[in-house]
Amino acid sequence: MAERKAAARAAELRRLIAYHDHRYHVLDEPEIPDAEYDRLLRELQALESAQPSLISADSPTQRVGAAPLAAFDEVRHSVPMLSLGNAFDEQELLDFDRRVRERLECEEVTYTAETKLDGLAVSLRYENGALVCGATRGDGSRGEDVTANVRTIRAIPLRLRARGVPRVLEVRGEVYMTLAGFEQLNARQRGAGGKEFANPRNAAAGGLRQLDARITATRPLTIYCYGLGAVEGAAVPDTQYERLQWLDALGFRISPQVRRVRGAEGCLAYYREIAERRATLGYAIDGCVFKVDAIADQQRLGQVARAPRWAVAYKFPAEEQPTRLLGIDVQVGRTGTLTPVARLEAVKVGGVTVTNATLHNQDEIDRKDLRVGDSVVVRRAGDVIPEVVRVVDDGAHADRPRFDLLAAVGGACPVCGSRAERAEGESAVRCTGGLYCAAQRREALWHFASRRAMDIEGLGEKVIEQLVARDLVHSPADLYALDVDTLAGLERMAQKSAGNLVAAIAASRETTLARFVHALGIRDVGEATAQALAHWFGDLAPLMEASEDELVQVPDVGPVVAAHVSGFFREPHNREVIASLQHHGVHWPALEPARTAAAAPAAPRALEGKTVVLTGSLSMPREDARARLQALGAKVTGSVSKKTDFVLAGAEAGSKLARAEALGVPVVDEAWLESLVGQ
Repeated sequence: MAERKAAARAAELRRLIAYHDHRYHVLDEPEIPDAEYDRLLRELQALESAQPSLISADSPTQRVGAAPLAAFDEVRHSVPMLSLGNAFDEQELLDFDRRVRERLECEEVTYTAETKLDGLAVSLRYENGALVCGATRGDGSRGEDVTANVRTIRAIPLRLRARGVPRVLEVRGEVYMTLAGFEQLNARQRGAGGKEFANPRNAAAGGLRQLDARITATRPLTIYCYGLGAVEGAAVPDTQYERLQWLDALGFRISPQVRRVRGAEGCLAYYREIAERRATLGYAIDGCVFKVDAIADQQRLGQVARAPRWAVAYKFPAEEQPTRLLGIDVQVGRTGTLTPVARLEAVKVGGVTVTNATLHNQDEIDRKDLRVGDSVVVRRAGDVIPEVVRVVDDGAHADRPRFDLLAAVGGACPVCGSRAERAEGESAVRCTGGLYCAAQRREALWHFASRRAMDIEGLGEKVIEQLVARDLVHSPADLYALDVDTLAGLERMAQKSAGNLVAAIAASRETTLARFVHALGIRDVGEATAQALAHWFGDLAPLMEASEDELVQVPDVGPVVAAHVSGFFREPHNREVIASLQHHGVHWPALEPARTAAAAPAAPRALEGKTVVLTGSLSMPREDARARLQALGAKVTGSVSKKTDFVLAGAEAGSKLARAEALGVPVVDEAWLESLVGQ
């Protein structure tokens, strides 16, 4: 009796919460305060916790909490998701309307008009009223399975409660972020010392494509639905406008700006109205979409390549305004790139006051011939990121000095004072103080601690952010001075986890030269190059003193990488950090340097010039197997092709093994590798 009562109450709570989700997230008409909604949700969570058998896939408690994915699966769309052709001016829209009328042989066409959202297109598949799949558009035929993520978006119903629900229903829509939600998200990022997002579209797309749905749930995402894919088991309205109203009745969120208009004049009037109201909508749009209203006419018109003949996106022009370039500042990014930023006389562009704009790099400044004091035109590119478009010659432009980024910073990083350099053939200027520079601190620490570098388990991005924000760590060397009490004072870090992290940091003191070189974060020095450098020089001291001419003698090291390595070790700040790391006990076994044998005829290695792919579970760590293969002269790659010489397969090998067998590539095991090592 008690179980039946609990089940009935759980069902009623699910119904109530779904109703209030729809009122709040779809209709924007909440009926109860947040505290009452939270009480209902907590009651349902308590019931399901006491009786797990009550949990259902469409329960609102299941919107968050799926385990992180290793990668997205592929979804093939049963009905392709088409792109839209664009019109960029009035004449192009009139031409579109003319072509439609000519093909339909009529004098005037009725269109459904909608705003063109700047988000990410998705397809939602429902079977018997339950959401079973959410997918990105991808290439239009195949997308990525983001079901766990779309389930976190409260404007998307998990189960359709209306009558006459189709057996199969695919709904197409645009996931986006409101401007208010975008500002709140960036405020949280700033508060946590994280990276801010450039614009709402990037934030929405990045949020929807997180491998961990719990991260997606923290993003203020919503959706407007605009069309259908496959539908089975229900009669569907025969106009675009009525289909949208039908979706609205089923509980989906549609744009309140949807309207029927008549002919090209109706489209133009709608476009002008939306352009005037654009700044007040509360979300980013980049134009208007016009679709032939009658579905039968859409079918008659068909499509060209991936775009329908019956629809067009009339894009807004990027809004431009004149202003003055007051100065050029230089900022240092997290990877050490020095970026020039324009300081502008404040100007209103697209409803937003603009005072700064990125100038990208020296080449861009030179191309536009930008000089401090110039009159310039500013545009909000993509309606979000301000950019300086061009100079307006005021008669004094030629008399103003040209801007040189390296000269402006005196050849040094403005944050840490390390040498700044611009590699030949590249546009970017970079700071060489990677281990020391405060601007690069988070990135340097994260890379240093990563699994393929020093492998410090438990030292993730959240912990690093706090260590940097609290000024506890200035370089990787400072990690080795941390104690349990200091770490236990961080958020979400108890005594036990702090002790585990201190132990992991201590364990990382014993490493290999290849790992250590990779951990330093030298530009263009990945695992394979670090392995080659370690194998060639045998120890760090000769590597640090090597000239560029000596470095290019290392197999697979060319002039560009040699310059990066030499420049890194020439920087005094980097050498100071390395000395401090060694002072704190970081060490590795010295190797027999391959360069000493380079002068003598080299004995042929068993796998010289061979390409090997690893797959499956091995008895040894994957990195050890890779190192052994490389020591035998093999090149280890990640994918199987006709050029692969061997596939070394362990237990539970999957698709790579199947592909090797299909291509006739020889498959070997660990015993084969051991036999070669023993030769």
